[in-house]
Amino acid sequence: MHWYLVYTKPRQEKCALDNLHRQGYQCYLPTLPSEKLRQGVLTLADESLFPRYLFIRLGQGDSAKSWAPIRSTKGVSRLVSFGIEPARVDDGLIELLRTQEAAVQTEPERLFKPGEHVRLTEAPFVGIEGIYQMADGERRVMVLIEILSKPVAVRVAPASLRKAS
Repeated sequence: MHWYLVYTKPRQEKCALDNLHRQGYQCYLPTLPSEKLRQGVLTLADESLFPRYLFIRLGQGDSAKSWAPIRSTKGVSRLVSFGIEPARVDDGLIELLRTQEAAVQTEPERLFKPGEHVRLTEAPFVGIEGIYQMADGERRVMVLIEILSKPVAVRVAPASLRKAS
């Protein structure tokens, strides 16, 4: 049994993973938790570490499960290969990825980090730059802006922020 690489259709890694699991294949999709802005609200979501790719464990020989259904599985584009030889992935790499994934699952990657410069995009503070402080837990975030030469903390919707360039 060896690990191989499956190339999926755009944004269908999880669909391909579910369908391959249903067919009895052993698969692995490394993900990272990250903060995303969806409909104006900061939410946590698992994002694929390698967009459009997932790993599949396959055997060779008469007793091994057939490889034929893989490419016709919903969400799968093809099995990655070099010429006619499928691209084999080292077992050590898979173990390393699993170890790293387990280590970072506790702390998601934040969309905005404390101390980061942001620009407000909605009234009444359109165009003003500030310093991101934190999410306040009520679908709002706190930003430090300067008004009349004094720092003032304001609470705004996360959708009204953009990273300052």
